[in-house]
Amino acid sequence: MTNTTAAETAPAPAPERVRVFDTTLRDGEQAPGFSMSRVQKLRIAHALAELGVDVIEAGFPQASEGDFAAVRTIAGEVRGPVVCGLARAQFGDIDAVARATEHAQRARIHVFLATSPIHRRHKLGMSREQVIDTGVKAVRRARELCDDVEFSAEDAIRTEPEFLIQVLSAMIAAGATTVNVPDTVGYTTPDEIGALFARLKREVHGFDGVILSAHCHNDLGLGVANSLAAVAAGARQVECTIGGIGERAGNAALEEIVMALRTRSDRYALETGIRTALLYPTARLLADVTGATIARNKAIVGENAFAHESGIHQHGMLRHRETYEIMRPEDVGFSRTQLVLGKHSGRHALRERLAHLGHALDETRLDGVFARFKALADKKREVFDSDLDALALDLDPEAIGPWRLQHLHATTHLGNGASASVKLQHQDGRVCAEAALGDGPVHAVFRAIARAAGLVLEVDDFQVRSLSNGADAQGRAALSVRHEGRMVHGRGVSTDIVEAAAQAALEVVNRIERLSPGQPLLLAANHA
Repeated sequence: MTNTTAAETAPAPAPERVRVFDTTLRDGEQAPGFSMSRVQKLRIAHALAELGVDVIEAGFPQASEGDFAAVRTIAGEVRGPVVCGLARAQFGDIDAVARATEHAQRARIHVFLATSPIHRRHKLGMSREQVIDTGVKAVRRARELCDDVEFSAEDAIRTEPEFLIQVLSAMIAAGATTVNVPDTVGYTTPDEIGALFARLKREVHGFDGVILSAHCHNDLGLGVANSLAAVAAGARQVECTIGGIGERAGNAALEEIVMALRTRSDRYALETGIRTALLYPTARLLADVTGATIARNKAIVGENAFAHESGIHQHGMLRHRETYEIMRPEDVGFSRTQLVLGKHSGRHALRERLAHLGHALDETRLDGVFARFKALADKKREVFDSDLDALALDLDPEAIGPWRLQHLHATTHLGNGASASVKLQHQDGRVCAEAALGDGPVHAVFRAIARAAGLVLEVDDFQVRSLSNGADAQGRAALSVRHEGRMVHGRGVSTDIVEAAAQAALEVVNRIERLSPGQPLLLAANHA
């Protein structure tokens, strides 16, 4: 008989919780080509709530009427996460966040103020004392309006550590409940940020009950590594975005941080509230809403993340999965099965399969998907999971108008280019028909649609890929266009790749018109 001590039989302590602060709708949307409408932002916000994020930074209410309306809508309709709005250290900004989030189940005001020497000198024109005084007044004002206040020291990594300690101590004393240390320009390294966070935990006054947060940009490709180093040194909130989208090279990717903490629980002993099986569906939704594509080799959610082509790898996988996979694909939302539906499959079977793929649709949206599923099933014998994803993700009411495609005809002439004719109808009743020649049918279609809508389309990138198996597979067309200094994305799905290209071009046209309502636009279609 062996003797066991009380320590040996006691259950292991529960892992500490790291809060996930998602800024896809604020910092992420600032990236070129990722702007979203209010309806699209609401759709993403609901998905983030379902995913299990702790905080949704819904926008910057003082930036525009549209941003204010989007934050207010999300605060009024999304339940579960804290809904947060960003504010400069100015009373007008702070009051705007308070108004925009007044109907939130749980609200947060996020105040930021630059603290680094270069920002103090060249942007703010403030002394150290003025920065602290301005920040304290702003945090106090925010606490008068909201119990949950976050303060961010913009460009904290390039701030003198002694001064940063003074700033954060003063903001906590003024009422901040979370203090954030952003690497605004992606300058730091893991060992450097780890040492800084450890020092802040030791020397900042008043940390009892206050959350220390990290917000890392990816300019040197170190956003996730730096976030994990900060967590290891005491950060208990990480600020990140789906897919790592954001200004310049982007932010730390939410899915990578979450799965690193989960996969390496032996090292971190920390947990999040993220429902990891929804990571892939959420990333696909964001790509669909923005018109952008997920890189095939993207960690966690890229199509190649769990693909094995090398013979050595395949041999190892057949012997034992863990030889080359450190995560299970189903843990992040990839489906290993390919249940095939056909034209005789019913509504219930479709609903069940969509739910398995991560699509929880209300009755109205299910009606739309079912009708399109039946139409697709009449065109091809077998409808695969990837086909269903495309159907479920393509019902964005904002993407339907204002222009609709009524007619499309394209012809290729061997050795003599191609021609296309289209007819578009605008929601205001206008009908525009145009024809164009091109180097190929896709080029001709792009030119015809551009002429009909009266726009300039400077094509930057165009890609087509198969979504499923067989010669009758659906093709997804992805189009990127430059317009007035910004990138606009569009995508289309059809068993006819020319039709898919036309849908992508039409989505670009509609996005441009929604971005610039009432503004006359010019025309010049580039080669595609």
